[in-house]
Amino acid sequence: MHLQQIFREYLEIHGYWVLFAGTFLEGEAILIMAGFLAFQGYLNLAGVVVTAFAGSFLGDQFFFYLGRLKGKSLLRQFHFIARRFRAALRLIEKYGAYVAFISRFTYGLRIVLPVILGITSLPSRTFLAINLVSALAWAGIFSLAGYLFGKSASLFLEDVGKYEQYLLLSLAGIIMMFWLFHMYHAWKAKKTARMRLARLRMLRKSHIERL
Repeated sequence: MHLQQIFREYLEIHGYWVLFAGTFLEGEAILIMAGFLAFQGYLNLAGVVVTAFAGSFLGDQFFFYLGRLKGKSLLRQFHFIARRFRAALRLIEKYGAYVAFISRFTYGLRIVLPVILGITSLPSRTFLAINLVSALAWAGIFSLAGYLFGKSASLFLEDVGKYEQYLLLSLAGIIMMFWLFHMYHAWKAKKTARMRLARLRMLRKSHIERL
């Protein structure tokens, strides 16, 4: 059997489950890929949006109630949550309940923010309502991003299917570039913070020595 046919049959059987699992956790990359595969006909675009919406919505609901029930113990047990706790609190102080909307759009805080929102006094019904709207917007935006990538490619290529694997690699490369840019920006911000902290320590030490 042709490899492309095997790939199509696998996606038809397992594609939506893989997408659901991916969007339950993070999912931007897998959702963009799914949007492109929907353009290619391997998946249904409406099915991709609905699956991504369900995975994203249920994922954030799960992490919100995890924070509500086990939040304080999670802060003690998992250092990566504790490290992001202050950054998340700053966002909550600045945007209030709207953080529930932007949480899935904030790279690196996607899981942490719902957990921390669960620790706060934010009403469960308020989070539910905002999460519904946010999950639908997120699913639609990133699904269409992948679909439109394929649509754009079809304007320049007569047979997109012929170059499908190269387009998937190109799309993965673009996603990786955005990820690396974010990582560099985060590293630069941390480096600046560390340098500022080192200067403060030196000034404090110099002040103590003069006394």
